[in-house]
Amino acid sequence: MTTAYFPLLLALGVGAFVAFALWALGHFTGPKNWTREKMIPYESGSETTGAQGVRISAKFFITAILLVVFDVEVAFLYPWAVQFHELGTRGLVAMFAFLGVLGIALLYLVRKGALKWEE
Repeated sequence: MTTAYFPLLLALGVGAFVAFALWALGHFTGPKNWTREKMIPYESGSETTGAQGVRISAKFFITAILLVVFDVEVAFLYPWAVQFHELGTRGLVAMFAFLGVLGIALLYLVRKGALKWEE
């Protein structure tokens, strides 16, 4: 069984080694002459002027969390659909339970008004 995972572990190890080696090479050999102008934050070559004290609505964060939750749902549905025949009735019941929990969560969000954007 460990021989089946050896190529994956080797690829991860080589990737981690290359990433660390490139970071270390740039960090330890690059020039370090920090000036006040280099430390000022900028955006697209221009000085930032804008909303430093603006409070962002919680609706944006709730929408982002909902997007992630339902993207994870799709990530679980696709492999289940591919293996549908092999999983049988037990897999069908498990997926209906999973979808039921997510459906209840969605109903809760609708009743709480989390999906109403304008008020």
